[in-house]
Amino acid sequence: MDNFLASSLKQFHEFKSLGDKTFAQLRDEQLFWQFNPSSNSIALIVKHLHGNMLSRWTDFLHSDGEKEGRNRDMEFEPTEMSRAQMITLWNEGWDCLFQALESLNEQDLTKTVFIRGEGHTVLAAIHRQLAHYPYHVGQIVYIGKMCQDEQWTSLSIPKGKSADFNQEKFGQSKNG
Repeated sequence: MDNFLASSLKQFHEFKSLGDKTFAQLRDEQLFWQFNPSSNSIALIVKHLHGNMLSRWTDFLHSDGEKEGRNRDMEFEPTEMSRAQMITLWNEGWDCLFQALESLNEQDLTKTVFIRGEGHTVLAAIHRQLAHYPYHVGQIVYIGKMCQDEQWTSLSIPKGKSADFNQEKFGQSKNG
């Protein structure tokens, strides 16, 4: 099970990296761009992830993952902030998650934690967030791609480059 914790941490770090690499490609105003009034900007998604991460991972094993002070609805309301403020929210949320996960051990995975009063094993709670966060990171990347259009630098295998990528990967020795 320690492999599960290590694997989960690795996955979360990879999701964070995708966001970081997206932000690096965008101008400040693109972080706040909305396709239409009912859609979210990257900054709003970051606000939501920040609120969710602080709520879920603060005092993780001992208090409900939906903290009383959280105002989820306000996470989706536009507010004035700079790129630096948005990045601070992004990093604070991830730091909270990483600190909580790094403090866990194999025995903790079968403990029960609560989210909105509903019991989950720690394992299930981590799985829940492994589904939630990449959903939103995918939105961030997609909005970034829309904003950058032809100037977008792929974060995975670039379009039309699968054969080159596979040739390089299959040419390497296998490792576990």
